[in-house]
Amino acid sequence: MPRMTAARAAVEILKREGVTHAFGVPGAAINPFYKALKEGGGIAHTLARHVEGASHMAEGYTRAKAGNIGVCIGTSGPAGTDMITGLYSAIADSIPILCITGQAPVSKLHKEDFQAVDIASIAGPVTKAATTVLEAAQVPGVFQQAFHLMRSGRPGPVLIDLPIDVQQTEVEFDPETYEPLPVYKPQATRAQAEKAIGLLLESERPLIVAGGGIINADASDLLVEFAELTGVPVISTLMGWGTIPDDHELSAGMVGVQTAHRYGNATFLESDFVLGIGNRWANRHTGYNLEAYTKGRKFVHVDIEPTQLGKIFAPDYGIASDARAALELFVEVARELKAAGRLPDFGAWAASAQERKATLQRRTHFDNIPIKPQRVYEEMNRAFGPETRYVTTIGLSQIAAAQFLHVYRPRHWVNCGQAGPLGWTIPAAIGAATADPETPVVALSGDYDFQFMIEELAVAAQHKVPYVHVLVNNAYLGLIRQAQIGLDINFQVNLEFENINTPELGVYGVDHVKVAEGLGVKAIRVEDPDKLGEAFEEAKKLAQEFRVPVVVEAILERVTNISMSKTVDMSDVTEFEELATEPGHAPTAIRPLV
Repeated sequence: MPRMTAARAAVEILKREGVTHAFGVPGAAINPFYKALKEGGGIAHTLARHVEGASHMAEGYTRAKAGNIGVCIGTSGPAGTDMITGLYSAIADSIPILCITGQAPVSKLHKEDFQAVDIASIAGPVTKAATTVLEAAQVPGVFQQAFHLMRSGRPGPVLIDLPIDVQQTEVEFDPETYEPLPVYKPQATRAQAEKAIGLLLESERPLIVAGGGIINADASDLLVEFAELTGVPVISTLMGWGTIPDDHELSAGMVGVQTAHRYGNATFLESDFVLGIGNRWANRHTGYNLEAYTKGRKFVHVDIEPTQLGKIFAPDYGIASDARAALELFVEVARELKAAGRLPDFGAWAASAQERKATLQRRTHFDNIPIKPQRVYEEMNRAFGPETRYVTTIGLSQIAAAQFLHVYRPRHWVNCGQAGPLGWTIPAAIGAATADPETPVVALSGDYDFQFMIEELAVAAQHKVPYVHVLVNNAYLGLIRQAQIGLDINFQVNLEFENINTPELGVYGVDHVKVAEGLGVKAIRVEDPDKLGEAFEEAKKLAQEFRVPVVVEAILERVTNISMSKTVDMSDVTEFEELATEPGHAPTAIRPLV
């Protein structure tokens, strides 16, 4: 039997599980693993500037391409705790990433050794499994089980903690005979599919709610086929955006209290039946007033995790199943019903959804200086085509993006939906662009998100990772300021100051152009909305020429209130800005205003 260090065995397993790239920061307690990574070859590595950044790079890497599992690596103690945010973000959105940490020697774990922390206990609540391996011979089995767990059932992250002496101990391991464990995913039955579709056929105004589980299952093609067979309009969740192209005749928009369309909410409130597939009824989708969301309609819920069924509200019928397995049966049953002439005609209902899509629109075209944020998204729609992959995290910038941008393909909206950590966007964009360098990446940040992990721009410069980063700057914590309106305060949310080194910025403070350039990337500042289009085109050219990110900073008006519900009720959304009443008000809308 071949003998090798446990660290080398772990590296060989990574390669046989399909890992070709890792993100991390070396250190004393993980150096033996890095030695094995170097000697084993076959796995490229991106050196992050912050270990939390490495975890978000791993997330972006996983989210960008079906089958990927991002790997992040760090030394002991604070490196592991830094990656907790990435693990939380990953488990919240059902994203498999593997976090590998170094650790103090086994004999020192109870002696408060330097940077020795019980990271497995800390990470336990935000992983599917978190293990400190105390016996070197267990390393191959622990890694094999990690990949099995990450891929089985509801996907999610795993942490493996390796004491330095465990890494260095030789074990018997034969990489040539290693095989990944079979993946377990619950599957719907034919009877369950017939029952669900039977309930749908009893309705008059049905909707499909397409969640992120469809994207995780790589089943967007089946979702579209099922919608087309039945003629049922589709509402995408924020995590499921891209399952059906925005310009498809059955795409009915998004629903919710923030990241939603006027027409999406209006269509949902007219519905009498909802088939949710791979979604979790998140509160930004349903709102807290569940009566407004559920009253007058029946629900069928399909989810890979049985305990999700009934967690938010009890559906009329629940199916524990992988989304692809369920949709394969739904398509099979729908084809048979169509061939037998037993499918009702939902054409008038689908047409009414498209009529709302063409009339209930928000205005995007403003010529104001400073720039109104809506105009930024209008110009982004013009500049960036259907092949674009957007990456963003949280804030008014993300909420407005979901209201105004267009997504046409699965995995082309990369967003941490539940956790929403500031600073996520830059490293996640690097991970996504690394995973799929052929697809253009456009990141979107508010100024605070951008400043949180701005040092990771240097990573993209060092490793030649080009993408365009749209930065909307109002020198405010815009979402928190807007949330404080109900409390009648405006406290500790303003970021303005007069930068003594860049007085021409006025109160906008941080000179993002200088900072970005100092980190090795290109940057353009725009203060006139009519210059946005040419700035985006120049950014695309510079990114390709220099193979680095290009930041386009739009100087916004200080205060804009983006449409959302003050009462966290999807039936009670406040429109703070004037609405579109003529075609010129929303020139890049999916359907021309009528």
